[in-house]
Amino acid sequence: MKNDSTLLTVRAARVYLRVSTEEQDLTGQEAIVAGARSAGYYVAAVYREKASGARPDRPELLRMVADLQPGEVMVAEKIDRISRLPLAEAEVLVATIRPKGARLAVPGIVDLTDLVADSAGVARIVLEAVQDMLLRVALQTARDDYETRRERQREGIEIAKRAGRYAGRKPDLAHHRRIIGMRQAGMSIAKTAELAGCSVAQVKRVTAMHRAKAATIGQTSTDP
Repeated sequence: MKNDSTLLTVRAARVYLRVSTEEQDLTGQEAIVAGARSAGYYVAAVYREKASGARPDRPELLRMVADLQPGEVMVAEKIDRISRLPLAEAEVLVATIRPKGARLAVPGIVDLTDLVADSAGVARIVLEAVQDMLLRVALQTARDDYETRRERQREGIEIAKRAGRYAGRKPDLAHHRRIIGMRQAGMSIAKTAELAGCSVAQVKRVTAMHRAKAATIGQTSTDP
């Protein structure tokens, strides 16, 4: 049986996997879980989410932050999996992690945690400042990339419109079915929006569309 000193050395990690849409697959990120275990971490939990990184209200991300324990590591494939928020909002998110006594472990961000812990005085202040700067740069880069992608998408839509080739954005049918399923189960609009990761307005819009379609089908079936 392991003694207490062995148990105290166990490093725990919580892994966050995210893609932006229902159509995208999380399978490509599953290797992160095995990688964390290979690095000697005990994986306390894996949080999987299909939502935009530009949303601050992602249920699984918020659940992971709430679950974090002192000394644990929050693991993700890239910093943009954690956040594509504007820098000020991203820093608020990060600020909710630090009081937990946890830290981020994301490729591309140099982790100076151990050096900071072993330092004192001016050296500690400098290392902490460098760590904060590296994280801010990474968060801003993720946001800049998001804005660049959106701008290119807008430009592409405008070009397609001028050429008469733009048919509009296709509805996310799987997302719509999930909303309708929850509403039919008697869930409130607000709770449905929370669990579906969307706005109350979208729940109302999808519900209204479903009712209109059902009414049309019912009317057609009764026509002679």
